[in-house]
Amino acid sequence: MSLDKKTEEGCSQSRRSPDPSSVSMRSDRSMANPADLSDKPVNTDHIVMKGSSSDESAQCYTQAALQEETGDLQIPVKNEIQRVKDRLKTSMKKKFERLFEGTKLQENETLLKRIFTQLYIIEGESKGVNKEHEVLQMEKSARTKHSQDTPIDCNDIFKGSPEPGCEEKHQIKTVLTKGIAGIGKTVSVQKFILDWAEGKANQDVDFMFVLPFRELNLIRDHQYSLHRLLLDFHPELQDLDSKIYEDCKVVLILDGLDESRMTLMFSDTQKVSDVTQTSSVYVLMSNLMKGELLPSALIWITSRPAAANQIPSKYINRLTEIQGFNEPQKEEYFRKRVSDEHQASRIISHIRRARSLHIMCHIPVFCWISSTVLQKLLKEDLSAEIPQTLTEMYIHFLLIQINMRNQKYEERDPEKLLQSKREVIVKLADVAFNQLMKRNVMFYEEDLRESGIDVTDASVYSGICTEIFKEESVIHQRKVYSFIHLSIQEFLAAFYVFYHYVIKHVDTLQFIDVVHNLHRSIVDKAIESENGNMDLFLRFMLGVSLESNQRLSYRIY
Repeated sequence: MSLDKKTEEGCSQSRRSPDPSSVSMRSDRSMANPADLSDKPVNTDHIVMKGSSSDESAQCYTQAALQEETGDLQIPVKNEIQRVKDRLKTSMKKKFERLFEGTKLQENETLLKRIFTQLYIIEGESKGVNKEHEVLQMEKSARTKHSQDTPIDCNDIFKGSPEPGCEEKHQIKTVLTKGIAGIGKTVSVQKFILDWAEGKANQDVDFMFVLPFRELNLIRDHQYSLHRLLLDFHPELQDLDSKIYEDCKVVLILDGLDESRMTLMFSDTQKVSDVTQTSSVYVLMSNLMKGELLPSALIWITSRPAAANQIPSKYINRLTEIQGFNEPQKEEYFRKRVSDEHQASRIISHIRRARSLHIMCHIPVFCWISSTVLQKLLKEDLSAEIPQTLTEMYIHFLLIQINMRNQKYEERDPEKLLQSKREVIVKLADVAFNQLMKRNVMFYEEDLRESGIDVTDASVYSGICTEIFKEESVIHQRKVYSFIHLSIQEFLAAFYVFYHYVIKHVDTLQFIDVVHNLHRSIVDKAIESENGNMDLFLRFMLGVSLESNQRLSYRIY
């Protein structure tokens, strides 16, 4: 059914339609079935692919119904609903049509449809309990073929497979998508919304809303109703009656569960079932995931693997995993990103020869880091020594960002420039280390102040500290910060420890003992970690200790 035709009928859509939608109208979760009170973590063996079994039609308020309710026969309700939809789509398109690689500065701006490379997404997840760092898990999976995997298109995540002996595809309500840091979860959300806003996919959806956890953190201590929360994040809805949500087809995207600083509770939680009922933000999120609040909505949750386990499996109808770029997609990305074909070919060849770099390039963000470094090195000197290891690549990347800052401020005094650079890097490294120990990947102004960073200057550290300006963050006019990728945070944390404990003893007889004791301490800490979150930090710590890498990074120290 076309969007125009559907609009003429209000938001009317029957579940008995012979041409099923790619997304469901309602969930059987609203039926009065006895609840399973188990709070066990998500496991693919327990995932139930549920379909909608209700025979009632999902009917939005028609013009006549709302006119009768308001008593005003002249109110063009369906036109107002359409205007709200149009405003929302226009706003979403403007917001998501551009991709910012690195910081949100104009020079880093790229049209998403120009550079977007389809990611490899599978239904289900990697088997087994992983106790290694997520990057090292990827290193192992990179050696295995994906012949048994079921790939799925991002726009089809709510579309189920036909049941045996039945042509009609059952419908999915709640989807959880896992993926390691930087693998493309948020960009997939961005493309999903953009395709809807541009009329390319999921046109039977009336409204799409996105609630990023990194922004919800800013209001975690506040009281909201779901309707008020959506109005604050999407002001285009100001003319929409709160009763519309329940009956129109709505997709709610909860992006970045791993970035949440709220504790979600799935048992003994206050029940909220009315979109106008006020409660804490974490209670609203818990009730949305449980299907108590707005049960007709489709829910898409994205998260890094470890954090996803806090959601009981009974609330998830489909589990997917983003595995990043496969081999053809890696090459496609570099050829889109690097306009010089000869240079692109040389970069691709080098990446294939360097095993650790090749594995990391499953991660789109690392492809951007690699192309940034290698393009600059090849442009300046064709005979330049190209990075072979992760540590070398990150040292070069850090030096490039420092030079970008130098050009911005055009500091003339070399001594002042050197001192300024050192202070900036050490403070950022301080943030990286402290937040890594707290397992935070997103941080806020108070976190920067703890490390002595002037928040008014933080936004100019292009490519080192990412300042994310979101229009929806107008709640308190506050800003959200992160490093470009978790591995950058881990690298800077290693740099901080090496600088703080080693460089100060470089000219003393204690140097060897200091390095030895430091390495032993970090190895012990990494061994104690149950999920391997210290593994890559340890790898970088050993890398920056090498004499060759110390020579390379002398300008930083």
